[in-house]
Amino acid sequence: MTGHEVDMERTFAALPPAHGRGFAQTWWGQAWLKALEETALDSGQLKAGRRLARAGAVGAVSVRPGRITAVVQGRDRTAHRADVLLEELTDEQWDHFLDMAVERAGHVAALLDREMPPHLVEDAAATGIELLPGMGDLEPECGCGAWDHCGHTAALCYQMARLLDQDPFVLLLMRGRGEHGLLDDLQDRSAAPVDTPSERPATPEPEGVDAAEAYATGEILPPLPALPELPAEPGLPASLDTETPPAPGVDPGALEFLAARTAAEAHRVLAGILLADGWEGHVGETELTLGQDAVRLAVGSPAGGVAERLADGSGRGSEELEIAVRAWRLGGVAALSVLDEEWTVEGETLARARAALEAAWDGDERPPLRAKGNRWTVVGARRQVRLGRDGRWWPYRRERSRWVPAAGPAQDPATALASADVATAEEEG
Repeated sequence: MTGHEVDMERTFAALPPAHGRGFAQTWWGQAWLKALEETALDSGQLKAGRRLARAGAVGAVSVRPGRITAVVQGRDRTAHRADVLLEELTDEQWDHFLDMAVERAGHVAALLDREMPPHLVEDAAATGIELLPGMGDLEPECGCGAWDHCGHTAALCYQMARLLDQDPFVLLLMRGRGEHGLLDDLQDRSAAPVDTPSERPATPEPEGVDAAEAYATGEILPPLPALPELPAEPGLPASLDTETPPAPGVDPGALEFLAARTAAEAHRVLAGILLADGWEGHVGETELTLGQDAVRLAVGSPAGGVAERLADGSGRGSEELEIAVRAWRLGGVAALSVLDEEWTVEGETLARARAALEAAWDGDERPPLRAKGNRWTVVGARRQVRLGRDGRWWPYRRERSRWVPAAGPAQDPATALASADVATAEEEG
């Protein structure tokens, strides 16, 4: 794939919530929103779109000729793919635009400074080229089934206005030309090379600061800013359902699933850091095996082929993977080890286990138990406790022909067995 082909599709990470600020600060961003507001028939949907965009419900935005795409999460937490279409300029229109831009070098310089001066748009319009959209030019398509602009496509448009503020080349990409290809075309048409950012004179480096002096004045410096607020939910990954075919061997569904799981894991880790509430992640400091990592990923409820691939990667069948996922949800790697590993309890560990079993029940309340390795099964019942290597007791119950984890661990076997009874009663009731 050439550099120009890559240049024809850009993906922008999801922007943070826009609390307390407008969506468009530049005149061309405001013109974009005016086109949306003149096109949409339902002002209520525009208000819904503003609320979603302000709440950070718009995922990563993919921009390519004629189309922008993002996954937008509605107020009911349902995610929909939203697209907004804008007609591309014809080759003839681009030729006129390039000729006009070459004659007025200030236009190119302004674009390189991420500005879109009004006279650039006016000069283009004089040659029959409308760069900015007008009423009816922004055509919506949404997975929610709405035929007009809905809250999802409106939210995408409001988020797009923020991107346009930062870089007007995004609009030109929607009209059909990427930044690098456009600059190359301008350079080919001009007598002198186009002044690209890499060719501009280097800005002189600021003078350094003496380290000892900076350290001595540290006490009078302002405090560090407060930590950012924890987002309510993980961000939404970019939609890979585009018209560009994937490279050989690339599974878009698997990539989208991995991106969603990565976002969820990052949110979980960030929550532990910001909340500082004694958080302990399921994943310990040791690196997971391939089988363990496949189970961890399967907790995200993948669909179809991804679930089958994870079952193969975990070394388990579909039913075994479902049981392993249940164990992981109850205690991560430790619970998975208790599910998979049967080991011989001996020495001091065995003495402590026997003492715990003797002390757990009063008098003759202790049920008859049959021991095998680290597993004690209630005779004549579908209950079992397993001793983990960390000294905790894990309750299990018999389902059909398999032992499955019933609840989280306890410090004594009686509590563990009781939790297995509760879980069984809840399921049967």
